[in-house]
Amino acid sequence: MRSKSQSPINVKLILTGIFLVFLLFLVLRSTYSPSPDQQTQSLDHSSVVSKSSSEVQETDEDHQSSSSSSSSSSSVACPSHTCNKISPSLANALVHYATSNVTPQQTLKEISVSLRVLEKKSPCNFLVFGLGHDSLMWTALNHGGRTVFLEEDKSWIEQIQSQLPNLESYHVIYDTRITQADELMEIGMSNEDCKKVTDPRFSKCQLALKGLPQQVLEIDWDLIMVDAPTGWHVGAPGRMSAIYTAGLIARNKLDGETDVFVHDVDRIVEDQFSKAFLCEGYLVEQEGRIRHFNIPSHRARLGRPFCP
Repeated sequence: MRSKSQSPINVKLILTGIFLVFLLFLVLRSTYSPSPDQQTQSLDHSSVVSKSSSEVQETDEDHQSSSSSSSSSSSVACPSHTCNKISPSLANALVHYATSNVTPQQTLKEISVSLRVLEKKSPCNFLVFGLGHDSLMWTALNHGGRTVFLEEDKSWIEQIQSQLPNLESYHVIYDTRITQADELMEIGMSNEDCKKVTDPRFSKCQLALKGLPQQVLEIDWDLIMVDAPTGWHVGAPGRMSAIYTAGLIARNKLDGETDVFVHDVDRIVEDQFSKAFLCEGYLVEQEGRIRHFNIPSHRARLGRPFCP
């Protein structure tokens, strides 16, 4: 045990230590504690930060609300279940050709000639002489426009309509035979009535088709495809009148130009009649068995020669 003579010294040391600790506490407090001004600034800063955070949150909420409203209005204008759908004509074409063993009569390169024009002009008015395995394709490529088919075989129209009821087709009667081609060429080239631009119904030219449906003659056509009637055997009507009438319809258009396509130009009739009555001066291109002519309106500028 400790001696009594050391006790006063120990007490003094303890008291001195306590004083030093207290003094150190005061120094540290004065050094690190913020002044009243600093506390006020800190409170003001906290208030600003709190207010800014609140404003940012409100802005975010407003933005989300605006986005939600915009998204809502967008969905009203263009519902996703509608905008994401392909066109009915394209859907029908995909199903038809995917489940059929038949293919269009024209080659890919030949189809591409008409496709390039359709890409620029569709939706438009597209008249096709002939109803065949490629008809649904033409309708799909002209989605939103009007595509009309003219067919010589009434039973074939009924058969196609039973399978593809949405196609618009009309029966046309041809009173020519392919054996008359030379005679009709001579008439067309020598008779002045065949050079006059008018409605086919009122034309005095023997080549003009006068029995076309009224629905066909009252429309200004942007594209005309001649791929009918039959022209590969002796008893067939041939395409003499179809080619001449296509050119007449194009020239009689109120304004603008008409793109006319003739298929099977590897055959004599299609070759000679397209050059004579659609005119080599209007020829744009030939790819394989198809020719593309671009014929301007003759009504818009009177006095144009029949061929340039």
